[in-house]
Amino acid sequence: MKQTWKIIRSAFLYLMLTFATVVMAFPLFWMISSSLKTVEETNSAGLIWVSPHPTIQAYLDIFQNTNFTRAYFNSVFYVTLALFGTLISIAAVSYAFSRIDWPGKNIVFFLMLSTMMIPSQALIVPQYVFFNKIDWINTFNPLVIPGYFAGGAAMVFLLRQSMQQIPRELDESAFVDGANHFQIWWEIILPLTKGSLATVATFLFVGLWNSLLTPLMYLQTVDRYTLPVFISTLYNVNQTVQPWPTIMTAAVLTTIPLMVVFFFAQRYILDSVVVSGLKG
Repeated sequence: MKQTWKIIRSAFLYLMLTFATVVMAFPLFWMISSSLKTVEETNSAGLIWVSPHPTIQAYLDIFQNTNFTRAYFNSVFYVTLALFGTLISIAAVSYAFSRIDWPGKNIVFFLMLSTMMIPSQALIVPQYVFFNKIDWINTFNPLVIPGYFAGGAAMVFLLRQSMQQIPRELDESAFVDGANHFQIWWEIILPLTKGSLATVATFLFVGLWNSLLTPLMYLQTVDRYTLPVFISTLYNVNQTVQPWPTIMTAAVLTTIPLMVVFFFAQRYILDSVVVSGLKG
């Protein structure tokens, strides 16, 4: 009887997980399906799940659009720069909070975490005024440079917690061998926290790649648009018939890098979760 209930519970769990997977995957399915339809099919009154005659014309057209290829390059360019600088600065600040004792550390850490309570919308106007004063409007600087100052208190907190789990004896042994803080951070701490670093990097990449509001505020010419801004310009509220195949095609091509990054980073993310669960 006990074995029967165990089987029933397992079957129910798998059923719920399957249902949740279908629900979560449906937007991706609809996006891909719509990218293979014609404009008439996507704007028809009836619901067409899959086109009876799939076409890749939207993909052929989008690659001939120079604004799209430029936006793709812009996204790769700014995300690469912002991700590298932000990740390095977050790792350095996390090391200072977790491995070095200095006066006022806990107070500064508390103040840093307090910034998470400030709504990002409250900073839009002062940030825009500041960047306008230093002539950074219509450049990638407002999108890249702020991250170089350990932007993201939540990411600093996550990485700090991971670094604190590493035994202090490793630092002491390294100091005895003549190592300095930079060598300990680079050669000992970072390799031991690669799972957490991959997690932070993935979160940062997703946030930067999908960001719409910030690029929309500061990038004012078509040649500077990133992918989310470019896709938003494809929808015209003054038109009755929208180019949904083109919009969905651009969205599919925008999603591919996210899937690739998660595919390669998922092992490190899972390792990070397991280690945190065992030691936390």
